[in-house]
Parts: sequence; structure tokens; C-alpha cells
Amino acid sequence: MKYRAALLITLASLLSSLSQAASKAEIDAHTQETLKEFYKYSSAGKALAAKASGILIFPKVIKAGFGIGGEYGEGALLINKAPVAYYATAGASIGFQMGAQIKSQVILFMEPSALKSFRNSEGWKVGVDGSVAIANFGAGGEIDTKTLEQPVIGFIFSNKGLMYDLSLEGSKFTKLAR
Repeated sequence: MKYRAALLITLASLLSSLSQAASKAEIDAHTQETLKEFYKYSSAGKALAAKASGILIFPKVIKAGFGIGGEYGEGALLINKAPVAYYATAGASIGFQMGAQIKSQVILFMEPSALKSFRNSEGWKVGVDGSVAIANFGAGGEIDTKTLEQPVIGFIFSNKGLMYDLSLEGSKFTKLAR
């Protein structure tokens, strides 16, 4: 019984987040702030972003779970440093998990073909419609060369810095009408 109550509270909190959709202006402001934070955490990421065809930024992705979990966030796709479209990311998971976290995601489309595929999709799911290489860092904060060769590179971080050994697998990105 306690398990069900906790599950209902978790799901209610996620649904509450969904109902508080941000405006374009709010997303734009948070996106720029997140991009500045990203540049502080990773000079290698900043150099890659300068070469990217597009940058998808989710300033705040809320993840919560108690046995069954979910995550949700809203963000913007930037091309030539300007927002061109708005997206939501959502995912669900089952397994041992308890708690909540807020994280930021920056996804770099390094190849124009990868960006075009993403933009032409009607709901792009990581691992199904395309893969995202999560940046791994070596000595001195450099990104490993295998990651640098990938068409789509993802960074996950929080207010505590870059987060390691995380995945975007199963996340779905859907275009928002803004």
C-alpha cells in the first residue's frame, strides 16, 4: 500500500510538471543560461558546439521515480545561435529507483544529415531513430576521440557539474507548438 501511495505521488508530481509548460521567452532565457553553464563546464564541448550544425538544449529535465519512473523537460533547437524550434523530452523506466533529480541536456548535431533526420521526424526516439554518443572525458578534460567522430554527441550535467555514465537511451523528443 505504501508503495502505491509513493508511486501515485511521484506520477502526480511529474504530471504537474507537464501541465506547467513554459513560454517561448522562458525557454529561450533558460536555454541561453544553460548554454553559458555548459561552456563553463567543458571547453572541449564549447569547441564542438562551435562546429555543430545544430544544438538541442533542455535546461531542466526533471526525473523522478519509485520503482516506476519518468522524466520530462522542454527546450529549444538552436541553429546559428538562434532558436528555430521547441521540443519536449520524455522517458519512462521500470526498475530499482527511488528519488528525483534535475539535470540539463545539451545535444550537438555534428553532421547536417543527422540534424535533418531529427528535424524531419515526428518524434525522435534515442536508440530507435538515432543514437546519441554521451561525451566521455579523459585526462585533462578532453573528450575521447571515438566520441568526436559521432554524428550526434550528448552532454548531461547538473548544477554540480558534468554527470558521467548516464544515458539518453529511450528518451523521446517531440516538437512543441510554440
